[in-house]
Amino acid sequence: MAKAIMIQGTCSNAGKSLFAAALCRVFREDGYRVAPFKSQNMALNSAVTPDGLEIGRAQAMQAEAAGIAPDVRMNPILLKPNSDTGSQLVLCGKPVGDYSAIEYQKKKRELLSEVLKAYHSLAAEQDIIVIEGAGSPAEINLRADDIVNMGLAEAVDAPVILIGDIDRGGVFAALYGTVKLLSEAEQARIKGLVINKFRGDIKILEPGLRQIEALTEKPVLGVLPYRHFDLEDEDSLSERLRKTEREADALLRIAVIRLPRLSNFTDFDPLQAAPEVAFSYVSSPAEIGAADLLILPGSKSTLDDLAWLKAQGFASCIRDFAASGRPVLGICGGYQMLGETLRDKESGVKVAGLKLLPVDTVFYAAKQTVCAAGTITVSSGFWAALAGQRPRAMKSTWDRAVSAKTVRTFSAFPRERTVSGNARTAALRARSAEAICTASLTKWRSPRRSYRRLRRGRGFLTRTD
Repeated sequence: MAKAIMIQGTCSNAGKSLFAAALCRVFREDGYRVAPFKSQNMALNSAVTPDGLEIGRAQAMQAEAAGIAPDVRMNPILLKPNSDTGSQLVLCGKPVGDYSAIEYQKKKRELLSEVLKAYHSLAAEQDIIVIEGAGSPAEINLRADDIVNMGLAEAVDAPVILIGDIDRGGVFAALYGTVKLLSEAEQARIKGLVINKFRGDIKILEPGLRQIEALTEKPVLGVLPYRHFDLEDEDSLSERLRKTEREADALLRIAVIRLPRLSNFTDFDPLQAAPEVAFSYVSSPAEIGAADLLILPGSKSTLDDLAWLKAQGFASCIRDFAASGRPVLGICGGYQMLGETLRDKESGVKVAGLKLLPVDTVFYAAKQTVCAAGTITVSSGFWAALAGQRPRAMKSTWDRAVSAKTVRTFSAFPRERTVSGNARTAALRARSAEAICTASLTKWRSPRRSYRRLRRGRGFLTRTD
């Protein structure tokens, strides 16, 4: 059975995912068989395993750092929020229903058996499991039924490293408060502290390091310097969504409508990294301005977001944008909105789309996840620069049927469980978006993944002893 080490944080976005990925890479380079694990993840952005099952993007990234393929056992529970108080539950890679926060809390104890089943199955094949917690272990209102922080650490007998984010301020209070809110048995599991995202002179920090060690009786294992890693985000509060960039000398200006239930915004990460692109998320029609390309992204709740889009005045703006000869791109739910009608088969609700594409969409309860590839066959217009390219989608999901009339942009998709014709294939997102959105750029190249350049974990640490 594999040995385990668990990374917990004082808060969300403290750096747990990247630190876990770095450990995976270190252990792999040291010759160990290593795999990541996170029992429960909450995110609208997800990845698909080779066998078509959904997991969190962070675990897929960590798997690559570990040199192995992503596996659904690495993230048995994925929660995809669909309201302020509820989420879709994806269990072992497949959606099993929608639950309110209260309903899910009551279900946690029975889910623990699925979590441990996945963990022990994965651990039987590895030397080391690097476990990532979620949020903070000091969320004392959730402790009774915890299956992702100290509750999981106890269940698999894992030692814990606690990481705090100094860039937010108050890191010593966060570390001390987290430790002291835990029971004595839980405190004993914490083997050391790590301070993340430090900028400045380490000598100025050293008195605080000595004091926090004395107060918590835990050693500070190291201080990680602030570094920017262009990795895919899972959180809808990502800084990427708050940035707006307009550069006068950009070759291409792209505006993405920021839908309230926007999903998989990491599709656009390569565009934000391309120096030739001025990229922005827009929340009102007035912000579109002189964009060269307008994108309607994916949505976790397409009908609700379509209603919001119309209420905000985007509908006429999008039609005017298209009428001006500028391209409009729809991805997944955004693609469906561009069609003529959208209908929910179960409820019978039917609404009008934006009528820019001869497409009718019917939503079904069943959901499919696939990996697909195809050839772009368009020969004129904005997209002609992409003719002959073969984009691949790491993730392609649809829980609806789409019927198209006379539109065709992609040729047949020969890979597993794929289809031909524009209607379904244009709904592909992920890596298809990388290629399509950069149609007018001749110099653009997808940025090399930062996690391929992860240095050995020792290189990240500034020792304090």
